Amino acid sequence: MYASGAVGALCLLAVSAFSQAVCECNPADPATLEARQCSLCTEAEKQVSRGVFFLKDSSPRKPNRWLALPSGHLPGQHHLHELSAHERTALWTAAIAKAKELWGEEWGLAYNGPKVRTQCHTHIHMGKLLRMVETRNFITVSGPAQIPAPENEGIWVHPAGNKLHVHLGEQTTETVLMR
Repeated sequence: MYASGAVGALCLLAVSAFSQAVCECNPADPATLEARQCSLCTEAEKQVSRGVFFLKDSSPRKPNRWLALPSGHLPGQHHLHELSAHERTALWTAAIAKAKELWGEEWGLAYNGPKVRTQCHTHIHMGKLLRMVETRNFITVSGPAQIPAPENEGIWVHPAGNKLHVHLGEQTTETVLMR
């Protein structure tokens, strides 16, 4: 019994380690941007203005999904919590506005945790929130400036009247959005 549990734990650890993007993206060295996990960094380099930009998700399995990204680069893994409070607020604000434009009041935003991210560049998934996904694990905030920036977990956000529900404590969060 113990051996099979240990093997299962090792397999889970191996899958977890494999999922994490290894980020060696360096805009000064274009060869480093050729890696799959650096494709969003490559797109950010194409942006003329600094700020937030939007991309339609390139996955054919996610035809209704969009991404919100900051155009600036961070070293290493480009985690959301590494952005300044001003940059995070600008990113969430722009993502909410674009999501409302696309899905009215049925929008949702998701930022996957570090253990499951496959892209280096910070990005928020935007989509139509699936019905019946609400859980009890959320906090209520008044606006984008109050959305926390956890270090080791994902986060998903959706409207709740004139407030926002911010769900914490998960790694894979984009599954709450319509593909």
